[in-house]
Amino acid sequence: MPMPTEQPAGGTPGSQDFPAGRGYGAILAVPSRSAIERARITDYARWLSAHRGVACQGDYGSLWQWSVTETAEFWSSIWDYFEVIGSRGDGPVLAGGPMPDVSWFGGATVNYARNALRTAMTDPDRTAVIYRSEASSGGTLTYRQLDQQVAAVRAGLVRLGVGRGDRVAAYLPNSPQALIGLLAVASLGAIWTSCSPDFGAPAVIDRFAQVSPQVLIAVDGYVYGGKVFDRQREVAAIAAALPGLRAVITVEYIGAAERAVLPVPTTSWTALGELAPDAPAASGMVQDGSAGPDRQLCTEFEDVPFGYPLWVVYSSGTTGLPKPIVHGHGGIVLEHLKALCLHQDIGQDDVFFWYTTTGWMMWNYLVGGLLAGAAVVTYDGSAVHPGTDELWRLAADVGVTYFGTGAPYLVSCMKAGLRPRAELDLSRLRGVGSTGSPLPPEGFDWVYAAVAGGTDFVLGSFSGGTDLCTGFVGPCPLLPVRSGIIAGPCLGAKVEAFDAGGKPVVGEVGELVLTAPMPSMPVGFWGDDTGARYAASYFDYYPGVWRHGDWIMILPDGGCVIYGRSDATLNRGGVRMGTSEFYRIVEELPEVADSLVIDTGTLGTDGRLVLYLVLAPGLTLDDELKGRIRGALRAALSPRHVPDEIHQVPGVPRTLSGKKLEVPVRKILTGTPVSQAADPDSLANPDVLAYFVPGGRTAEGDPADGA
Repeated sequence: MPMPTEQPAGGTPGSQDFPAGRGYGAILAVPSRSAIERARITDYARWLSAHRGVACQGDYGSLWQWSVTETAEFWSSIWDYFEVIGSRGDGPVLAGGPMPDVSWFGGATVNYARNALRTAMTDPDRTAVIYRSEASSGGTLTYRQLDQQVAAVRAGLVRLGVGRGDRVAAYLPNSPQALIGLLAVASLGAIWTSCSPDFGAPAVIDRFAQVSPQVLIAVDGYVYGGKVFDRQREVAAIAAALPGLRAVITVEYIGAAERAVLPVPTTSWTALGELAPDAPAASGMVQDGSAGPDRQLCTEFEDVPFGYPLWVVYSSGTTGLPKPIVHGHGGIVLEHLKALCLHQDIGQDDVFFWYTTTGWMMWNYLVGGLLAGAAVVTYDGSAVHPGTDELWRLAADVGVTYFGTGAPYLVSCMKAGLRPRAELDLSRLRGVGSTGSPLPPEGFDWVYAAVAGGTDFVLGSFSGGTDLCTGFVGPCPLLPVRSGIIAGPCLGAKVEAFDAGGKPVVGEVGELVLTAPMPSMPVGFWGDDTGARYAASYFDYYPGVWRHGDWIMILPDGGCVIYGRSDATLNRGGVRMGTSEFYRIVEELPEVADSLVIDTGTLGTDGRLVLYLVLAPGLTLDDELKGRIRGALRAALSPRHVPDEIHQVPGVPRTLSGKKLEVPVRKILTGTPVSQAADPDSLANPDVLAYFVPGGRTAEGDPADGA
């Protein structure tokens, strides 16, 4: 594995001989000496030299190499440098092996919420949360006010019987209530899990039913794109499908006139303050999340073991029910401090924004900005309503210093010809983060032409995943920004590219793997008591090595390019979605005998979501059936699941054992000849592949109409 360096190498940047291809590698920004000097990662390197005798100041390559060679020492230094609040205990930092059989910080205790709210003790009047929504005018919370609101919700949860190890599920938008709820639940040692309210009830039930929550916090509706969506029917269906549910906390978000009848007792969000034994008035919990009258109620914390469950997030559900991925308190605290502070240079003077929903791990990452003492910006609404520049207007309005979004939004702004810096006051903006899908070189170029201000502006392309709740290749304040190139692997992340034989490769595309453990790797899957499902998901292909499921090219100088998923997961707007839940809805229709869905997305774009149908004998696809299918997917799953194209085919390619094959069809749709897309001997029906060639045959053998 080459070490990330300050000097690009290998071919002429931007030319065809550059390893990643034409358009990649042009240097867009080089950090100035003053920017390097004031970067938090430089301060960390100085601290390492003074306190640990590790000499790698100003040299990211040697710092990264040390971090993945001396794994235990590195993560121990992160705890000490950031002065994590907790007890280190007397156990080893890292024990066991090979992966996944490792454990971290034996004997240590910690609480995520205690560390996220530490600024409430040191600088309570500093702004903690700035919130905006299509449904309301918005407001702010200081760290003192945030602490008070968390304490009130915590006390209300206790009165509802919630304690350590209980699960609290949230069907909430990216609002103050969601952030406050997470911190309150975590402070108790209870376990948080959330879904965005644009998810239909079946998709939510598939997730929440696996963890059997005791309490559900649910919104009555949401506003998106100028339209109001009432979700009370969905809330009723979700509550009815959770047999262990004891109570529902209702959040009035749209002021729905009628209330759904729920099968368990309900408490309003605003009434949680009344449940707090020492709360002076119910008005302490103001509906919009703003602070009520001053009160002395402060959050208490239950310290838990380092790896104790903090939250459950979910995989896409490609091969079955979404995997319920459990992350621990300690691993998330250390990883988010490292990633946010050292790689994105987030600190207490920052206003940190990421466009996300509560159903994407970037929401959890956004909340992590509190660990750095920053002000985090929550926004619930459309990114392009009333115009494509809506997020840039938000950034100008609240003074965002670090702006995060999905790569497709940046590309859409580029295609729309936006010039945000020329049209708006973005004088405080010093960095843009991009994730969710690869950002193409043209997207990099547009950011520096239309958004960046000053030579030290950093566009940080990040790639990682829900599985670790972080990025493991991303930006670094010490390294240049190059068009289409991710700066390199992050500290503590031993990222490599493997060929099919499990050998590291450089300068060619391979499977993205992690060959050393990280503390934010899952502590397991919920309900997987033996760990067999977890091990099979990541470690079966290369024993003892984490296989992530992305294609990556690592350049000779340590930079890298992500080429998308190496499996069949759908990736829409930065949100990974699975095919199995998609098929379940489509194939419930009596007219549909079989189906296949393909995402044709390429670098920096969502591409097309194409659905192929095998219909019952004698039926022909028409507009009425297409409309019903689109409506069913929107209602049961989410708007992101609605296909762009629907076609009829005579059969779906399957393996000899009967498993659907999405990958060969995706290859065909992106230009691979049928003869090279799959081994016909491995298919039960190889003849059907010809029907997936763009412009090829229809189910009746006629030319395809492309509709």
